[in-house]
Amino acid sequence: MNWLTELLTGNSVAHAVLIYAFVIATGVLLGKIKIGSVSLGVTFVLFMGILVGHFGFTVDHDIMHFVKEFGLILFIFSIGLQVGPSFFTSFKKGGMMLNGLAVLLILLGIGVTLSLFGIFHGEISIPMLVGIMQGAVTNTPGLGAAQEALNQLSAAGSLPGEIPSIGLGYAVAYPMGVIGILLTFIILRFVFRIKLDKEEESLRNQKESHETPNWISIKIANESLVDCSLAQCQSMIRRQFIASRLFNGKEVIIPSDETCLKLGDIVSVIVNEADEKAVTAFLGKKVDYVWEDSENTMVSRRIVVTQSNINGKTIGSLAFRTTYGVNITRVHRSGIDLLARPELYLQVGDRVTVVGSLDAIGKVEKILGNTLKRLNEPHLITIFLGIFVGILVGSIPIHFPNMPMPAKLGLAGGPLIIAILLGRFGYRLKLITYTTQSANLMLREMGISLFLASVGISAGAEFVDTVVSPDGLRWILSGVLITMVPALIVGIIGRLLKINYFTLIGMISGSCTNPPALAYSGSIANNDAPAVAYSTVYPLTMFLRIICAQFIILLFA
Repeated sequence: MNWLTELLTGNSVAHAVLIYAFVIATGVLLGKIKIGSVSLGVTFVLFMGILVGHFGFTVDHDIMHFVKEFGLILFIFSIGLQVGPSFFTSFKKGGMMLNGLAVLLILLGIGVTLSLFGIFHGEISIPMLVGIMQGAVTNTPGLGAAQEALNQLSAAGSLPGEIPSIGLGYAVAYPMGVIGILLTFIILRFVFRIKLDKEEESLRNQKESHETPNWISIKIANESLVDCSLAQCQSMIRRQFIASRLFNGKEVIIPSDETCLKLGDIVSVIVNEADEKAVTAFLGKKVDYVWEDSENTMVSRRIVVTQSNINGKTIGSLAFRTTYGVNITRVHRSGIDLLARPELYLQVGDRVTVVGSLDAIGKVEKILGNTLKRLNEPHLITIFLGIFVGILVGSIPIHFPNMPMPAKLGLAGGPLIIAILLGRFGYRLKLITYTTQSANLMLREMGISLFLASVGISAGAEFVDTVVSPDGLRWILSGVLITMVPALIVGIIGRLLKINYFTLIGMISGSCTNPPALAYSGSIANNDAPAVAYSTVYPLTMFLRIICAQFIILLFA
Protein backbone atom coordinates (compact mmCIF):
# COMPACT_ATOMS: atom_id res chain seq x y z
CA MET A 1 0.00 0.00 0.00
CA ASN A 2 3.01 2.31 -0.25
CA TRP A 3 1.71 3.63 -3.56
CA LEU A 4 -1.49 4.86 -1.87
CA THR A 5 0.40 6.48 1.00
CA GLU A 6 2.68 8.24 -1.46
CA LEU A 7 -0.31 9.37 -3.55
CA LEU A 8 -2.09 10.86 -0.52
CA THR A 9 0.90 12.51 1.13
CA GLY A 10 3.39 13.26 -1.65
CA ASN A 11 3.96 16.40 -3.73
CA SER A 12 3.37 14.91 -7.17
CA VAL A 13 1.04 16.22 -9.84
CA ALA A 14 -1.18 13.17 -9.32
CA HIS A 15 -1.46 14.05 -5.61
CA ALA A 16 -2.43 17.66 -6.44
CA VAL A 17 -5.09 16.58 -8.97
CA LEU A 18 -6.46 14.02 -6.49
CA ILE A 19 -6.83 16.61 -3.71
CA TYR A 20 -8.42 19.19 -6.02
CA ALA A 21 -10.83 16.63 -7.49
CA PHE A 22 -11.95 15.49 -4.04
CA VAL A 23 -12.37 19.03 -2.67
CA ILE A 24 -14.31 20.31 -5.71
CA ALA A 25 -16.53 17.23 -6.12
CA THR A 26 -17.57 17.06 -2.47
CA GLY A 27 -17.84 20.86 -2.17
CA VAL A 28 -20.16 21.19 -5.15
CA LEU A 29 -22.24 18.23 -3.95
CA LEU A 30 -22.67 19.59 -0.41
CA GLY A 31 -23.24 23.10 -1.77
CA LYS A 32 -26.53 21.92 -3.29
CA ILE A 33 -28.01 21.37 0.18
CA LYS A 34 -30.57 24.09 0.93
CA ILE A 35 -31.47 25.63 4.27
CA GLY A 36 -34.87 27.14 3.57
CA SER A 37 -34.41 28.63 0.10
CA VAL A 38 -30.71 29.40 0.53
CA SER A 39 -27.72 27.29 -0.49
CA LEU A 40 -24.02 28.14 -0.66
CA GLY A 41 -23.57 26.59 -4.10
CA VAL A 42 -20.03 26.42 -5.41
CA THR A 43 -18.77 28.50 -2.45
CA PHE A 44 -18.93 25.34 -0.32
CA VAL A 45 -15.78 24.28 -2.19
CA LEU A 46 -13.94 26.86 -0.06
CA PHE A 47 -15.06 25.21 3.17
CA MET A 48 -14.23 21.72 1.91
CA GLY A 49 -10.76 23.04 1.06
CA ILE A 50 -10.46 24.40 4.60
CA LEU A 51 -11.52 21.02 6.03
CA VAL A 52 -8.97 19.13 3.92
CA GLY A 53 -6.24 21.66 4.75
CA HIS A 54 -7.11 21.43 8.46
CA PHE A 55 -6.35 17.69 8.43
CA GLY A 56 -2.92 18.31 6.95
CA PHE A 57 -3.44 17.61 3.24
CA THR A 58 -1.51 20.15 1.19
CA VAL A 59 -0.49 20.76 -2.42
CA ASP A 60 2.88 21.85 -3.77
CA HIS A 61 3.09 25.65 -3.47
CA ASP A 62 4.03 26.29 -7.12
CA ILE A 63 1.27 24.03 -8.42
CA MET A 64 -1.28 25.64 -6.12
CA HIS A 65 -0.22 29.16 -7.11
CA PHE A 66 -0.62 28.39 -10.82
CA VAL A 67 -3.96 26.63 -10.38
CA LYS A 68 -5.33 29.47 -8.24
CA GLU A 69 -4.31 32.26 -10.63
CA PHE A 70 -5.40 30.41 -13.77
CA GLY A 71 -8.75 29.54 -12.19
CA LEU A 72 -9.25 33.20 -11.27
CA ILE A 73 -8.47 34.31 -14.84
CA LEU A 74 -10.98 31.85 -16.34
CA PHE A 75 -13.68 32.95 -13.90
CA ILE A 76 -13.10 36.68 -14.35
CA PHE A 77 -12.88 36.47 -18.13
CA SER A 78 -16.11 34.44 -18.38
CA ILE A 79 -17.94 37.00 -16.22
CA GLY A 80 -16.64 39.82 -18.43
CA LEU A 81 -17.90 38.15 -21.61
CA GLN A 82 -21.28 37.58 -19.98
CA VAL A 83 -21.86 41.12 -18.67
CA GLY A 84 -20.11 42.93 -21.54
CA PRO A 85 -23.16 43.32 -23.84
CA SER A 86 -25.25 44.85 -21.02
CA PHE A 87 -22.48 46.75 -19.19
CA PHE A 88 -23.02 50.11 -20.89
CA THR A 89 -26.79 49.83 -21.44
CA SER A 90 -27.31 49.24 -17.70
CA PHE A 91 -26.78 52.99 -17.13
CA LYS A 92 -29.87 53.99 -19.11
CA LYS A 93 -33.05 55.42 -17.61
CA GLY A 94 -34.05 53.81 -14.28
CA GLY A 95 -30.75 51.95 -14.19
CA MET A 96 -28.93 55.19 -13.37
CA MET A 97 -30.64 55.46 -9.97
CA LEU A 98 -30.07 51.80 -9.13
CA ASN A 99 -26.42 51.94 -10.17
CA GLY A 100 -25.96 55.15 -8.19
CA LEU A 101 -27.28 53.45 -5.06
CA ALA A 102 -25.04 50.45 -5.75
CA VAL A 103 -21.98 52.72 -5.97
CA LEU A 104 -23.03 54.39 -2.71
CA LEU A 105 -23.30 50.97 -1.02
CA ILE A 106 -19.78 50.07 -2.21
CA LEU A 107 -18.34 53.37 -0.97
CA LEU A 108 -20.06 52.97 2.40
CA GLY A 109 -18.61 49.47 2.67
CA ILE A 110 -15.12 50.83 2.03
CA GLY A 111 -15.72 53.57 4.60
CA VAL A 112 -16.81 51.05 7.25
CA THR A 113 -13.78 48.88 6.46
CA LEU A 114 -11.30 51.74 6.89
CA SER A 115 -13.12 52.93 10.03
CA LEU A 116 -12.74 49.48 11.60
CA PHE A 117 -8.99 49.71 11.03
CA GLY A 118 -8.96 52.80 13.25
CA ILE A 119 -11.41 51.40 15.80
CA PHE A 120 -9.35 48.28 16.41
CA HIS A 121 -6.13 50.35 16.52
CA GLY A 122 -4.40 48.25 13.92
CA GLU A 123 -5.19 44.89 15.55
CA ILE A 124 -6.58 43.84 12.15
CA SER A 125 -4.32 44.64 9.22
CA ILE A 126 -5.62 46.36 6.10
CA PRO A 127 -5.04 43.29 3.89
CA MET A 128 -7.00 41.10 6.31
CA LEU A 129 -9.80 43.69 6.50
CA VAL A 130 -10.00 43.65 2.70
CA GLY A 131 -10.31 39.87 2.82
CA ILE A 132 -13.05 40.20 5.46
CA MET A 133 -14.78 42.86 3.35
CA GLN A 134 -14.86 40.58 0.31
CA GLY A 135 -16.26 37.74 2.44
CA ALA A 136 -18.84 40.09 3.93
CA VAL A 137 -20.13 40.88 0.44
CA THR A 138 -19.52 37.32 -0.88
CA ASN A 139 -17.28 38.66 -3.66
CA THR A 140 -14.73 36.02 -4.63
CA PRO A 141 -13.24 37.91 -7.63
CA GLY A 142 -12.49 40.84 -5.30
CA LEU A 143 -10.62 38.44 -3.02
CA GLY A 144 -8.58 37.28 -5.99
CA ALA A 145 -7.84 40.86 -7.01
CA ALA A 146 -6.70 41.74 -3.48
CA GLN A 147 -4.47 38.65 -3.36
CA GLU A 148 -2.96 39.66 -6.69
CA ALA A 149 -2.24 43.17 -5.37
CA LEU A 150 -0.47 41.65 -2.36
CA ASN A 151 1.62 39.53 -4.71
CA GLN A 152 2.61 42.71 -6.59
CA LEU A 153 3.67 44.44 -3.37
CA SER A 154 5.61 41.38 -2.23
CA ALA A 155 7.40 41.05 -5.56
CA ALA A 156 8.39 44.74 -5.41
CA GLY A 157 9.72 44.36 -1.85
CA SER A 158 7.09 46.80 -0.46
CA LEU A 159 5.41 44.21 1.78
CA PRO A 160 7.38 43.17 4.86
CA GLY A 161 7.21 39.53 5.91
CA GLU A 162 5.05 36.82 4.35
CA ILE A 163 1.97 37.51 2.28
CA PRO A 164 -1.00 37.40 4.72
CA SER A 165 -3.56 34.64 4.15
CA ILE A 166 -6.51 36.94 3.55
CA GLY A 167 -8.57 33.98 2.35
CA LEU A 168 -8.88 33.13 6.03
CA GLY A 169 -10.67 36.43 6.72
CA TYR A 170 -12.87 35.84 3.66
CA ALA A 171 -13.88 32.38 4.89
CA VAL A 172 -14.64 33.61 8.43
CA ALA A 173 -16.81 36.51 7.20
CA TYR A 174 -18.62 34.70 4.38
CA PRO A 175 -21.38 32.88 6.36
CA MET A 176 -22.46 36.07 8.13
CA GLY A 177 -22.22 37.87 4.78
CA VAL A 178 -25.09 35.68 3.58
CA ILE A 179 -27.08 35.77 6.83
CA GLY A 180 -26.49 39.52 7.38
CA ILE A 181 -28.05 40.50 4.03
CA LEU A 182 -31.12 38.35 4.71
CA LEU A 183 -31.47 39.98 8.15
CA THR A 184 -31.21 43.39 6.45
CA PHE A 185 -34.12 42.53 4.15
CA ILE A 186 -36.22 41.45 7.13
CA ILE A 187 -35.36 44.60 9.12
CA LEU A 188 -36.28 46.86 6.18
CA ARG A 189 -39.54 45.01 5.76
CA PHE A 190 -40.34 45.44 9.47
CA VAL A 191 -39.26 49.10 9.79
CA PHE A 192 -41.23 50.26 6.75
CA ARG A 193 -44.16 47.89 7.44
CA ILE A 194 -43.96 46.51 3.92
CA LYS A 195 -46.83 44.35 2.67
CA LEU A 196 -45.62 42.06 -0.11
CA ASP A 197 -48.99 41.90 -1.87
CA LYS A 198 -49.17 45.72 -2.01
CA GLU A 199 -45.63 45.88 -3.40
CA GLU A 200 -46.60 43.41 -6.12
CA GLU A 201 -49.68 45.44 -6.97
CA SER A 202 -47.59 48.62 -7.08
CA LEU A 203 -45.15 46.88 -9.41
CA ARG A 204 -47.94 45.88 -11.78
CA ASN A 205 -49.30 49.42 -11.83
CA GLN A 206 -45.99 51.00 -12.73
CA LYS A 207 -46.00 52.23 -16.30
CA GLU A 208 -42.43 52.46 -17.46
CA SER A 209 -41.14 52.84 -20.97
CA HIS A 210 -39.16 49.87 -22.18
CA GLU A 211 -36.98 49.21 -25.20
CA THR A 212 -39.15 46.16 -25.93
CA PRO A 213 -40.46 45.88 -29.51
CA ASN A 214 -44.23 45.46 -29.83
CA TRP A 215 -46.05 44.14 -32.89
CA ILE A 216 -49.17 46.16 -33.76
CA SER A 217 -51.41 46.81 -36.77
CA ILE A 218 -52.13 50.41 -37.80
CA LYS A 219 -54.67 51.69 -40.35
CA ILE A 220 -53.38 54.75 -42.20
CA ALA A 221 -55.75 57.65 -41.43
CA ASN A 222 -53.46 60.69 -41.60
CA GLU A 223 -54.33 62.47 -44.86
CA SER A 224 -51.04 64.36 -44.89
CA LEU A 225 -49.20 61.05 -45.33
CA VAL A 226 -50.89 60.14 -48.62
CA ASP A 227 -48.22 59.32 -51.25
CA CYS A 228 -45.46 59.72 -48.63
CA SER A 229 -42.93 56.90 -48.54
CA LEU A 230 -42.16 54.97 -45.35
CA ALA A 231 -38.70 56.55 -45.30
CA GLN A 232 -40.26 60.02 -45.39
CA CYS A 233 -42.65 59.06 -42.56
CA GLN A 234 -39.75 57.96 -40.35
CA SER A 235 -37.87 61.15 -41.16
CA MET A 236 -40.87 63.30 -40.18
CA ILE A 237 -41.71 61.56 -36.90
CA ARG A 238 -38.06 60.84 -35.98
CA ARG A 239 -39.03 57.58 -34.31
CA GLN A 240 -37.77 54.15 -35.27
CA PHE A 241 -40.31 51.58 -36.50
CA ILE A 242 -40.27 48.64 -38.90
CA ALA A 243 -43.13 48.01 -41.35
CA SER A 244 -43.07 44.25 -41.91
CA ARG A 245 -46.22 43.83 -44.01
CA LEU A 246 -48.77 46.06 -45.76
CA PHE A 247 -52.31 45.28 -46.89
CA ASN A 248 -53.40 47.71 -49.63
CA GLY A 249 -56.97 46.40 -49.96
CA LYS A 250 -56.06 43.84 -52.60
CA GLU A 251 -53.02 41.94 -51.43
CA VAL A 252 -50.41 41.70 -48.68
CA ILE A 253 -46.95 42.91 -49.70
CA ILE A 254 -43.55 43.37 -48.09
CA PRO A 255 -43.08 47.18 -48.02
CA SER A 256 -39.76 48.87 -48.70
CA ASP A 257 -38.53 52.33 -47.72
CA GLU A 258 -39.87 53.63 -51.04
CA THR A 259 -43.37 52.16 -50.61
CA CYS A 260 -45.94 54.99 -50.65
CA LEU A 261 -48.87 54.98 -48.24
CA LYS A 262 -52.55 55.36 -49.08
CA LEU A 263 -55.52 56.08 -46.83
CA GLY A 264 -56.97 52.83 -45.55
CA ASP A 265 -53.75 50.83 -45.90
CA ILE A 266 -53.15 48.49 -42.98
CA VAL A 267 -49.52 48.19 -41.90
CA SER A 268 -47.99 45.64 -39.57
CA VAL A 269 -45.56 47.68 -37.45
CA ILE A 270 -42.86 46.62 -35.00
CA VAL A 271 -42.05 49.52 -32.69
CA ASN A 272 -40.44 50.02 -29.27
CA GLU A 273 -42.99 50.27 -26.46
CA ALA A 274 -41.76 53.78 -25.65
CA ASP A 275 -42.60 54.98 -29.18
CA GLU A 276 -45.80 53.03 -29.74
CA LYS A 277 -48.30 55.82 -28.91
CA ALA A 278 -46.45 58.46 -30.93
CA VAL A 279 -46.13 56.27 -34.04
CA THR A 280 -49.79 55.15 -33.81
CA ALA A 281 -51.07 58.71 -33.48
CA PHE A 282 -48.89 59.87 -36.38
CA LEU A 283 -49.87 57.14 -38.85
CA GLY A 284 -53.54 56.68 -37.99
CA LYS A 285 -55.23 54.34 -35.55
CA LYS A 286 -54.55 50.94 -34.05
CA VAL A 287 -56.70 48.11 -35.45
CA ASP A 288 -57.05 44.35 -35.11
CA TYR A 289 -56.08 42.56 -38.30
CA VAL A 290 -55.59 38.82 -38.78
CA TRP A 291 -52.33 38.54 -40.69
CA GLU A 292 -52.44 34.74 -40.52
CA ASP A 293 -54.71 34.83 -43.56
CA SER A 294 -51.68 35.86 -45.60
CA GLU A 295 -49.53 32.93 -44.40
CA ASN A 296 -49.91 31.19 -47.77
CA THR A 297 -47.78 33.94 -49.36
CA MET A 298 -46.01 35.64 -46.42
CA VAL A 299 -44.54 33.88 -43.42
CA SER A 300 -42.53 34.86 -40.36
CA ARG A 301 -39.51 32.78 -39.38
CA ARG A 302 -36.78 33.09 -36.73
CA ILE A 303 -33.28 32.42 -38.10
CA VAL A 304 -30.13 32.02 -36.02
CA VAL A 305 -27.00 33.84 -37.22
CA THR A 306 -24.25 31.22 -37.38
CA GLN A 307 -22.15 32.36 -40.35
CA SER A 308 -18.98 34.02 -39.06
CA ASN A 309 -18.79 36.37 -42.07
CA ILE A 310 -22.06 38.00 -40.95
CA ASN A 311 -20.57 38.86 -37.54
CA GLY A 312 -20.22 42.65 -37.25
CA LYS A 313 -22.29 43.57 -40.32
CA THR A 314 -25.23 45.98 -40.04
CA ILE A 315 -28.73 44.94 -41.05
CA GLY A 316 -28.86 47.77 -43.59
CA SER A 317 -25.64 46.68 -45.30
CA LEU A 318 -27.09 43.21 -46.02
CA ALA A 319 -29.86 44.78 -48.18
CA PHE A 320 -32.22 41.83 -47.68
CA ARG A 321 -35.28 43.98 -48.36
CA THR A 322 -34.18 45.19 -51.79
CA THR A 323 -32.41 41.97 -52.84
CA TYR A 324 -34.82 39.28 -51.60
CA GLY A 325 -37.96 41.22 -50.66
CA VAL A 326 -37.87 40.26 -46.98
CA ASN A 327 -37.86 42.30 -43.80
CA ILE A 328 -35.85 41.68 -40.63
CA THR A 329 -38.17 42.96 -37.90
CA ARG A 330 -36.61 41.90 -34.57
CA VAL A 331 -33.31 40.64 -33.22
CA HIS A 332 -33.26 38.44 -30.12
CA ARG A 333 -29.94 38.74 -28.27
CA SER A 334 -28.95 37.64 -24.75
CA GLY A 335 -32.59 37.21 -23.73
CA ILE A 336 -33.64 40.64 -25.06
CA ASP A 337 -35.68 41.56 -28.17
CA LEU A 338 -34.22 44.47 -30.14
CA LEU A 339 -35.82 46.51 -32.89
CA ALA A 340 -34.11 45.63 -36.17
CA ARG A 341 -32.79 49.09 -37.01
CA PRO A 342 -30.71 49.35 -40.22
CA GLU A 343 -27.66 50.45 -38.21
CA LEU A 344 -27.87 47.52 -35.75
CA TYR A 345 -24.82 45.24 -35.89
CA LEU A 346 -25.51 41.51 -36.09
CA GLN A 347 -23.52 39.02 -34.03
CA VAL A 348 -23.12 35.27 -34.18
CA GLY A 349 -25.81 33.78 -31.95
CA ASP A 350 -28.43 36.45 -32.73
CA ARG A 351 -31.91 35.15 -33.55
CA VAL A 352 -33.51 37.36 -36.18
CA THR A 353 -37.20 37.40 -37.13
CA VAL A 354 -37.60 37.51 -40.91
CA VAL A 355 -40.86 38.17 -42.79
CA GLY A 356 -41.29 37.28 -46.48
CA SER A 357 -42.09 34.49 -48.88
CA LEU A 358 -40.90 30.96 -48.07
CA ASP A 359 -38.59 30.93 -51.08
CA ALA A 360 -36.98 34.27 -50.17
CA ILE A 361 -36.60 33.30 -46.51
CA GLY A 362 -34.87 30.10 -47.62
CA LYS A 363 -32.28 32.18 -49.51
CA VAL A 364 -31.72 34.48 -46.52
CA GLU A 365 -31.38 31.44 -44.25
CA LYS A 366 -28.45 30.17 -46.33
CA ILE A 367 -26.70 33.54 -45.96
CA LEU A 368 -27.24 33.84 -42.19
CA GLY A 369 -26.45 30.20 -41.48
CA ASN A 370 -29.14 28.85 -39.14
CA THR A 371 -26.91 25.86 -38.41
CA LEU A 372 -27.35 25.37 -34.67
CA LYS A 373 -24.51 22.86 -34.56
CA ARG A 374 -22.06 25.69 -35.31
CA LEU A 375 -23.09 27.52 -32.14
CA ASN A 376 -21.83 24.60 -30.09
CA GLU A 377 -18.32 24.96 -31.50
CA PRO A 378 -16.04 26.74 -28.98
CA HIS A 379 -14.31 29.90 -30.20
CA LEU A 380 -11.04 29.40 -28.36
CA ILE A 381 -9.21 32.04 -30.41
CA THR A 382 -11.32 34.81 -28.90
CA ILE A 383 -11.00 33.45 -25.35
CA PHE A 384 -7.24 32.99 -25.31
CA LEU A 385 -6.53 36.09 -27.39
CA GLY A 386 -8.63 38.04 -24.88
CA ILE A 387 -6.76 36.51 -21.93
CA PHE A 388 -3.43 37.27 -23.65
CA VAL A 389 -4.34 40.94 -24.19
CA GLY A 390 -5.93 41.13 -20.72
CA ILE A 391 -2.74 40.00 -18.99
CA LEU A 392 -0.72 42.50 -21.03
CA VAL A 393 -3.12 45.31 -20.05
CA GLY A 394 -3.14 44.12 -16.44
CA SER A 395 0.66 44.31 -16.32
CA ILE A 396 0.90 47.95 -17.43
CA PRO A 397 2.09 50.09 -14.47
CA ILE A 398 -0.20 53.05 -13.69
CA HIS A 399 1.34 55.83 -11.60
CA PHE A 400 -0.80 57.61 -9.01
CA PRO A 401 0.30 60.37 -6.59
CA ASN A 402 1.13 59.27 -3.02
CA MET A 403 1.20 55.59 -3.91
CA PRO A 404 4.33 53.66 -2.89
CA MET A 405 4.47 51.87 -6.24
CA PRO A 406 2.67 51.97 -9.59
CA ALA A 407 -0.73 50.29 -9.60
CA LYS A 408 -1.57 47.48 -12.00
CA LEU A 409 -4.90 46.03 -12.96
CA GLY A 410 -3.29 42.62 -12.49
CA LEU A 411 -4.51 39.15 -13.40
CA ALA A 412 -8.04 40.04 -12.28
CA GLY A 413 -8.64 43.58 -13.53
CA GLY A 414 -6.91 43.31 -16.92
CA PRO A 415 -8.78 40.26 -18.25
CA LEU A 416 -12.04 41.63 -16.79
CA ILE A 417 -11.82 44.93 -18.69
CA ILE A 418 -10.77 43.26 -21.95
CA ALA A 419 -13.56 40.67 -21.63
CA ILE A 420 -16.17 43.41 -21.09
CA LEU A 421 -14.90 45.31 -24.13
CA LEU A 422 -14.83 42.15 -26.26
CA GLY A 423 -18.34 41.22 -25.15
CA ARG A 424 -19.59 44.64 -26.22
CA PHE A 425 -17.41 45.56 -29.21
CA GLY A 426 -15.72 42.31 -30.29
CA TYR A 427 -17.86 42.04 -33.43
CA ARG A 428 -16.20 45.19 -34.78
CA LEU A 429 -12.90 43.31 -34.76
CA LYS A 430 -14.62 40.37 -36.48
CA LEU A 431 -14.13 38.31 -33.31
CA ILE A 432 -16.86 35.85 -32.40
CA THR A 433 -17.55 36.35 -28.70
CA TYR A 434 -20.66 34.17 -28.58
CA THR A 435 -20.52 31.18 -26.26
CA THR A 436 -23.46 29.03 -25.29
CA GLN A 437 -24.75 29.59 -21.78
CA SER A 438 -23.66 26.10 -20.76
CA ALA A 439 -20.12 26.70 -22.08
CA ASN A 440 -19.84 30.02 -20.25
CA LEU A 441 -21.12 28.48 -17.01
CA MET A 442 -18.68 25.59 -17.37
CA LEU A 443 -15.71 27.97 -17.67
CA ARG A 444 -16.94 30.09 -14.76
CA GLU A 445 -17.66 27.18 -12.43
CA MET A 446 -14.41 25.44 -13.29
CA GLY A 447 -12.39 28.61 -12.72
CA ILE A 448 -14.03 29.61 -9.44
CA SER A 449 -13.88 26.03 -8.12
CA LEU A 450 -10.12 25.84 -8.72
CA PHE A 451 -9.61 29.23 -7.09
CA LEU A 452 -11.77 28.52 -4.03
CA ALA A 453 -10.21 25.08 -3.52
CA SER A 454 -6.74 26.66 -3.58
CA VAL A 455 -7.71 29.37 -1.08
CA GLY A 456 -9.37 26.86 1.23
CA ILE A 457 -6.51 24.34 1.23
CA SER A 458 -3.93 27.05 1.97
CA ALA A 459 -6.03 28.55 4.80
CA GLY A 460 -7.25 25.29 6.35
CA ALA A 461 -4.37 24.71 8.79
CA GLU A 462 -5.11 27.95 10.69
CA PHE A 463 -8.89 28.27 10.29
CA VAL A 464 -10.22 26.61 13.46
CA ASP A 465 -7.66 28.23 15.76
CA THR A 466 -8.46 31.61 14.21
CA VAL A 467 -12.25 31.35 14.58
CA VAL A 468 -12.12 30.54 18.30
CA SER A 469 -9.49 33.19 19.04
CA PRO A 470 -10.21 36.84 19.98
CA ASP A 471 -8.99 37.78 16.49
CA GLY A 472 -11.62 35.51 14.97
CA LEU A 473 -14.41 37.14 16.97
CA ARG A 474 -13.22 40.59 15.84
CA TRP A 475 -13.21 39.38 12.25
CA ILE A 476 -16.77 38.07 12.53
CA LEU A 477 -17.97 41.33 14.10
CA SER A 478 -16.18 43.34 11.41
CA GLY A 479 -17.80 41.24 8.69
CA VAL A 480 -21.29 41.76 10.14
CA LEU A 481 -20.80 45.53 10.27
CA ILE A 482 -19.41 45.69 6.72
CA THR A 483 -22.36 43.62 5.49
CA MET A 484 -25.28 45.24 7.28
CA VAL A 485 -24.46 48.92 7.89
CA PRO A 486 -24.10 49.96 4.19
CA ALA A 487 -27.03 47.75 3.13
CA LEU A 488 -29.34 49.24 5.78
CA ILE A 489 -28.39 52.82 4.92
CA VAL A 490 -28.89 52.29 1.18
CA GLY A 491 -32.11 50.35 1.84
CA ILE A 492 -33.53 53.25 3.87
CA ILE A 493 -32.53 55.75 1.17
CA GLY A 494 -34.09 53.52 -1.48
CA ARG A 495 -37.41 53.38 0.33
CA LEU A 496 -37.40 57.15 0.84
CA LEU A 497 -36.93 57.41 -2.95
CA LYS A 498 -40.06 55.25 -3.37
CA ILE A 499 -38.22 52.30 -4.91
CA ASN A 500 -40.29 49.12 -4.93
CA TYR A 501 -39.24 46.65 -2.20
CA PHE A 502 -38.62 43.79 -4.64
CA THR A 503 -36.50 46.02 -6.86
CA LEU A 504 -34.64 47.32 -3.80
CA ILE A 505 -33.68 43.93 -2.39
CA GLY A 506 -32.63 42.77 -5.86
CA MET A 507 -30.42 45.85 -6.18
CA ILE A 508 -28.85 45.24 -2.74
CA SER A 509 -28.26 41.57 -3.64
CA GLY A 510 -26.53 42.63 -6.85
CA SER A 511 -24.49 45.32 -5.07
CA CYS A 512 -23.19 42.63 -2.72
CA THR A 513 -22.82 40.13 -5.61
CA ASN A 514 -24.77 37.76 -3.37
CA PRO A 515 -26.51 34.88 -5.25
CA PRO A 516 -28.03 33.35 -2.05
CA ALA A 517 -29.64 36.72 -1.31
CA LEU A 518 -31.04 36.82 -4.85
CA ALA A 519 -32.42 33.29 -4.38
CA TYR A 520 -34.20 34.43 -1.21
CA SER A 521 -35.50 37.56 -2.99
CA GLY A 522 -36.90 35.45 -5.80
CA SER A 523 -38.57 33.07 -3.34
CA ILE A 524 -40.68 35.82 -1.74
CA ALA A 525 -41.51 37.63 -5.01
CA ASN A 526 -43.97 36.41 -7.62
CA ASN A 527 -42.22 38.50 -10.25
CA ASP A 528 -38.83 39.02 -11.86
CA ALA A 529 -38.18 42.47 -10.34
CA PRO A 530 -35.36 41.26 -8.02
CA ALA A 531 -33.59 39.48 -10.89
CA VAL A 532 -33.92 42.50 -13.20
CA ALA A 533 -32.50 44.87 -10.55
CA TYR A 534 -29.72 42.39 -9.73
CA SER A 535 -28.64 42.15 -13.37
CA THR A 536 -28.87 45.95 -13.79
CA VAL A 537 -26.27 46.72 -11.10
CA TYR A 538 -24.21 43.52 -11.28
CA PRO A 539 -21.82 44.50 -14.13
CA LEU A 540 -20.74 47.83 -12.62
CA THR A 541 -20.68 46.39 -9.09
CA MET A 542 -18.45 43.47 -10.06
CA PHE A 543 -16.06 45.79 -11.88
CA LEU A 544 -15.83 48.29 -8.98
CA ARG A 545 -15.41 45.64 -6.28
CA ILE A 546 -12.52 44.04 -8.15
CA ILE A 547 -10.77 47.35 -8.85
CA CYS A 548 -11.42 48.83 -5.37
CA ALA A 549 -10.01 45.75 -3.62
CA GLN A 550 -6.71 46.24 -5.44
CA PHE A 551 -6.53 49.98 -4.84
CA ILE A 552 -7.19 49.68 -1.10
CA ILE A 553 -4.32 47.21 -0.82
CA LEU A 554 -1.96 49.36 -2.89
CA LEU A 555 -2.89 52.60 -1.11
CA PHE A 556 -2.95 51.44 2.51
CA ALA A 557 -1.10 48.14 2.83
